[in-house]
Amino acid sequence: MMRIILGIYETSKARENFKFCALYTSAEASGSMWLQVRLYLLVGLMFAILFGIFVGIGYYLQITGLFFYLFIVGLAVGFILLQYLIGPKIIEWSMRVKYVSEQEYPRLHQMVGELAEKAGLPNKPRIGVSQQPIPNAFAFGRTKRGSRVCVTKGLLDLLSEEELKAVLGHEVSHIQHRDVTIITMLSVIPMICYMIYISFLWGGMGRRDRNSGGAIAIGILALVVYFITNLLVMYGSRIRQYYADQGSAELGNQPHHLATALYKLTISSAKIPKQTLKQTEGMKAFFINDPSKAMYEVRELKDIDMDMSGTIDQNELMMLSTKKVTLKTSDKLLEVLSTHPNVVKRIKHLASLSTK
Repeated sequence: MMRIILGIYETSKARENFKFCALYTSAEASGSMWLQVRLYLLVGLMFAILFGIFVGIGYYLQITGLFFYLFIVGLAVGFILLQYLIGPKIIEWSMRVKYVSEQEYPRLHQMVGELAEKAGLPNKPRIGVSQQPIPNAFAFGRTKRGSRVCVTKGLLDLLSEEELKAVLGHEVSHIQHRDVTIITMLSVIPMICYMIYISFLWGGMGRRDRNSGGAIAIGILALVVYFITNLLVMYGSRIRQYYADQGSAELGNQPHHLATALYKLTISSAKIPKQTLKQTEGMKAFFINDPSKAMYEVRELKDIDMDMSGTIDQNELMMLSTKKVTLKTSDKLLEVLSTHPNVVKRIKHLASLSTK
């Protein structure tokens, strides 16, 4: 009799997993394509803006030769290479990362190894544990082969194994999709705009024609474009977060496990003192969620956890999929100025992966 009951349970469990895979495949076909289209449009727009700036400066300086444009392109490539060379070391130092062996954290190594194999990475990323008390996770590295996946000590104490694996799937997905490379390339464009602003408004490039106002106009325009392109880079980062959430599900993690992890991270981050949060202000773009926004988002999240269990189960996630998420004007503005989407919208997106 017990064998029959176990057989029925295993069959129903297998059907549930098959149903999730089928539903996810349907969601991925439409959602993934739209995310990719938005990202390609963004990259095209950013480089079109950069090309327009170069042409405008060339016209103002009456430079039509190829050398000027090659010099500017070389300058941009130089900035990208510089970020690539020093970026990982800056992250390791600021986040106090200690790389751990398989003997120290066997289960963590096993989970990352399995996810890396599913994602088709050439090797298992190097695994580190940050000494920061803020619960979070992040991935970085110059290439797929040289990638790193790190978690904070606070995260390991906060999440269950399934939730931790869903978070690690999100980070491995960032590596799989080369998100660090894409955001690094895009972030160079605002930097160049800022240099142009300094050079024409305060430096020597505009001194010869300062009275005509041409240099001042270019400097002010470069400053405006600097702010616009910064907003576009943050928009690109938000797209990548949605894409990595979807990638975690694609690697076999149930969406409600990642939703619960985001819920727990937000609740926990909201309790952390502001002074502690400031220590990681420059690194939050790499995190799975933005801890500085947690205090504003935590009130909305409590409406999702209807049984107040501290988790978001499959039923609660499916109920959220039928509701319309409407943000207040202040929340919309906060999202526009952030590298991460509003957490309720992210969980709503995860709910759509379970129901399509």
